[in-house]
Amino acid sequence: MSLLPIVITGEPVLHRPAAPVVSFGEKLQQLVRDLFETMDAAPGVGLAAPQVGVDARVFVYGWESPDGVVHRGAAVNPTLWITPTPVGAPDPDEESEGCLSVPGLRFALRRSPEALLWGVDEKGQPFERRAHGWLARIFQHEFDHLDGLLYLDRLQGKESRRAARAVRKEHWGVPGLTWQPTVGGREPGI
Repeated sequence: MSLLPIVITGEPVLHRPAAPVVSFGEKLQQLVRDLFETMDAAPGVGLAAPQVGVDARVFVYGWESPDGVVHRGAAVNPTLWITPTPVGAPDPDEESEGCLSVPGLRFALRRSPEALLWGVDEKGQPFERRAHGWLARIFQHEFDHLDGLLYLDRLQGKESRRAARAVRKEHWGVPGLTWQPTVGGREPGI
C-alpha cells in the first residue's frame, strides 16, 4: 500500500465529474487500499479518488460514531439520494466541515440530515447504506467530489466570502499543488 499525495483545490481533476469505473480488478482494489491508507494517515473520514488525482468515481469512508459503531467502506460508481436540506443558516459549531483538498480550513455548511447510498464495492459487490447525521454528511461530501464539487462550492453568503479569501491567502486555486499525508499528518478533514 502507498500513501498518496492529496491534491489541493485548483487541480482540474477536482473540478470536473469523475469517469465511471469500468474495470474491477487488482488495479481498482489497490487504489481502494491506497485511499484507505491515505485517508487514515491524513487523518480524514472520507477520501475520493479525484482527491489523489485519479479520475474515477470511487470514494472510501471511515468514521466511528459517538456510540462506538464503526462505519467503513468503499463506494464505486455510487448513486446518492438525500432528504431535503433544512432551511436556514448552518450552525457553525454543529455543521462545520473540512476537506483534505482544502487542508486546515473549516466552514459551516448545511447538509441533508439523511442519505441513502447505493453502489458497488471494489470487488463489484452491490450494497445499500442508509445514513443519518454525520455519516450522511460524509456521504454527501464525498459524492460531491465525484461530481466535481468541493464543499467550498456549496457555501453561501459570509461563509463563501470567508472561504474565497482563505483560498487566495494560501495561494491555492491553481493546478499542481499537493500535500503528502504522513502518520499523524495534518488537521482532520472530512
